[in-house]
Amino acid sequence: MRTFMISWIPQYLQILRSPSRLFHGCNRLLTSRIISYYDSVNQCEKELPKYFNFASDVLDEWLQLEKDGRRPANPAFWWVNDEGEEVKWSFEELGFLSRKTANILSEACGLQRGDRVLAVLPRVPEWWLLSIACIRAGIVFIPGTSQLTAKDILYRLQASKAKCIITNDTLAPAVESILPDCQFLKAKLIVAKGNRDGCCLSFISTRNEDPMLIYFTSGSTGSPKMVVQSHSSYGIGFATSSRYWMNLTPSDIMWNTSDTGWVKAAWSSIFAPWISGSCVFVHNMPQFKPTIIAETLSRYPITIFCTAPTAYRMLVQHDVSSYKFMTLKHCLSGGEPLNPEVMEKWKIQTGLDIYEGYGQTETVTICANMKGMKIKPGSLGKAVPPYNVRIIDDHGAVLPKGEEGNIAIQVQPSRPFCMFSEYLDNPEKTAACMTGNFYVTGDRGIMDEEGYVWFVGRSDDIINSAGYRIGPFEVESALIQHPAVSESAVVSSPDPIRGEVVKAFVVLAPAFASHDPEKLTRDLQQHVKKVTAPYKYPRKVEFVQSLPKTATGKIQRKVLRNKEWGKA
Repeated sequence: MRTFMISWIPQYLQILRSPSRLFHGCNRLLTSRIISYYDSVNQCEKELPKYFNFASDVLDEWLQLEKDGRRPANPAFWWVNDEGEEVKWSFEELGFLSRKTANILSEACGLQRGDRVLAVLPRVPEWWLLSIACIRAGIVFIPGTSQLTAKDILYRLQASKAKCIITNDTLAPAVESILPDCQFLKAKLIVAKGNRDGCCLSFISTRNEDPMLIYFTSGSTGSPKMVVQSHSSYGIGFATSSRYWMNLTPSDIMWNTSDTGWVKAAWSSIFAPWISGSCVFVHNMPQFKPTIIAETLSRYPITIFCTAPTAYRMLVQHDVSSYKFMTLKHCLSGGEPLNPEVMEKWKIQTGLDIYEGYGQTETVTICANMKGMKIKPGSLGKAVPPYNVRIIDDHGAVLPKGEEGNIAIQVQPSRPFCMFSEYLDNPEKTAACMTGNFYVTGDRGIMDEEGYVWFVGRSDDIINSAGYRIGPFEVESALIQHPAVSESAVVSSPDPIRGEVVKAFVVLAPAFASHDPEKLTRDLQQHVKKVTAPYKYPRKVEFVQSLPKTATGKIQRKVLRNKEWGKA
């Protein structure tokens, strides 16, 4: 097996460390023809192009506008870390370096169009170069979080039949330990220091339906599934949400805090900002700290900020009202529902609204609170074109407004181009997510008379207690309004009479840590009865030090639910 070093980037760390470009040095430009064209494709006003490649058809177009002086002086990419290092690339530099990277993949590693590459890297600049290089070369990019274990990496390599793995020296020992069992692997790349010359790769023409990305995503049962996204689905599919939900323009600098292994990094750290010609800002933080987030928003001219609801909860608990976010103008959230209480506190502390969006690995943005819309706290917003979102029953019939059912996307007679292609090597799973004329998201919700969608819970999270169907999110939203509650997770718990009841796992605010737990339990139960329907109150309450979470901070209710039902 061949091992190569990707090693020229630290040289650019030295060259580009000091700020060398102006920021917001000109008035905001009118939306360019690039975003207008692809937004029109999303709105079904123009046909989907037969051939499409995000690197050549979008990034290189911005490169030319940059050369012609028709784009603001912002960099295309701006990376910082806690050691004071910085990387700033223009679209021209991004194009040059990504071509060099593509050349290494195709020439040195012998990878061809359609081959698959697994990249297990933290938030380092090379990750962005590799993602664009793979797009240029028609190679399928498979991101993985750097928290993967050797067992996780082995499963992904075997399942995907990847021919190359890319990691850094920290994770290299874990990779080395499983190499004998990776029969499909041909090359290994290590991100390290040094210097390497390379020539430019010639243009690769990719069809809009050709595979571009594979993400591993976990369902309620079984091993992670491989979700295949095409060059057009992610490459074009974010044009409308970029323009109307994220409110991005070429003058903007967007910071999305997502880990590189999670799909939100593709959404908000590659495709949405760069299709609008915006600057992608990255802070390579080892772990999430509210103080670092607040200080970064104060120090750098970030205009658009996107992070998970858990992060917003931590920020408002930290209280950011003393910080001055001079350039911040638009805040976004996704990945899990955002509690209205957190939205209200953020508005009080910063003066800014949070625009929530909703989607899945299998889709682009399904619903969003778009710029100019009335925000209904707790709502996912309205359907984003080209999706026709409906609430359906288990047989595929559309339900009346106000009735709870399955959140679904119409796929017949025409399947939206921006949906995933398939679950790779798993036709049964691909077929199982379709009911009648609809793709079923697996989430439960309600659509109101104005077309706003309200999240109730994952289908497997719904609690059925004595005939009442209860979504955990509403109970958690009620609990967080009590001053004693720092965080909570609500799951079903077995009950001999009702079958199952609501149980709340509660992390207490420090001021309430020494309070009598029995009295506090009664107080919380009464509080929930007043805030929401009385039958939804938690009949069981357990106080815990912390809640199980994913690497992105999303609460893992499944872990708690399995523990309650003896499946842990």
